[in-house]
This record gives sequence, structure tokens and C-alpha cells, in this order.
Amino acid sequence: MDTFRTIRVKIETATKFQKFSRKFFKTHSEALQTMLDFFFYNEISPKESFGPTGRTLENLIKKRFNGMAAMMKEMETHGVLPTKAMMELLFEHSPQRKRGQAPPLMKGRQNNSEKDIFFKKVEEAIVIEKENTSLKRDLRQHRATFIALLNKVQLVKGSFGKPRLQLNMAPEDFEKLKNRLEEEFD
Repeated sequence: MDTFRTIRVKIETATKFQKFSRKFFKTHSEALQTMLDFFFYNEISPKESFGPTGRTLENLIKKRFNGMAAMMKEMETHGVLPTKAMMELLFEHSPQRKRGQAPPLMKGRQNNSEKDIFFKKVEEAIVIEKENTSLKRDLRQHRATFIALLNKVQLVKGSFGKPRLQLNMAPEDFEKLKNRLEEEFD
């Protein structure tokens, strides 16, 4: 048989507690015991702050996502230029052939500085295009990783305090991701 003891509490606090207790628990004792267990188990004080709120984390994620979108837009606008430059080089400055003349293959290579400059520019444009393609591929991979990470973040509404964001990922997986990113950016 359970024994009970009374505790003196202000009326408005008791009313709030009773509403909360009825909403989530069968008895007031169960509600109070669960709260106490929560604070003891997590080794926290009810007076300490849990850090950033869900709203501040949401704003931070939005800022980072907007920054990443700006980077992608920048790459798209500037990424087209090497291809355009290559096309201009190919069509505007290419050595002109006479009608009926076969394309020069390997016979009698002449030192023509105009041709050398042209091919040097084309090679530079090709290198820039390869770098651009590589950067786009890396950006797509990092964006996919970032979106996958965001999909593992959930909004958790606790019994106390403001809602917070929680990452549902095994600590080992998080460490692997962190180490992989650190290695890529070193």
C-alpha cells in the first residue's frame, strides 16, 4: 500500500502541474517521479540552459544553406565561362584552311607561334573546365551529404523548456563523417 505526504505549493503552480500531469501521466506522483528521474539521469539542473534553441539552430542552418546556395549559383554563373571561352577560341582564332586543303596531320610540322598560342589557350581552357567539373561533382556530393545529415535532424519537443533539434545518428557514424570531411578539407 502506497503512503502519501502533502507538499505545500502555490495554487497557480499546483494548477499548472495538475494540467500537465493529467495530460501525460496517470497520476501526479508518476509525473513528479518522471521529472526527478529525468534530471538525475541526465545530470542536469532544472535551472541551467540547454544551449541554443530550436529557433536559433534553424536560423543557423538556413544561413548555411543560403550560403551553400549562393556558392552553387556563383559556380553556375562562372562555371559556364570556361566552356564559352573554349568555344570562342575554337571558332574565332582557329587557323583558317583553304578550300580543298586536307587538315594538317603529322606531316611537316611548322613552327607557327599563332597556332602554339592558340593550342596553349585551348589546353588552359580544358584544364579549367576539368577543374570546374571536379568542383561541381564535389559540390553535389557535399550537398547530398549535407541534405542526408539534415534529414537525420528532428525537432524534439520536451516536457520542459523550448523545443530542440536532435541528430539521430550513431556516434560512430558521426565521427566517420566528421573525419572524412576534415581529411577532404585539409
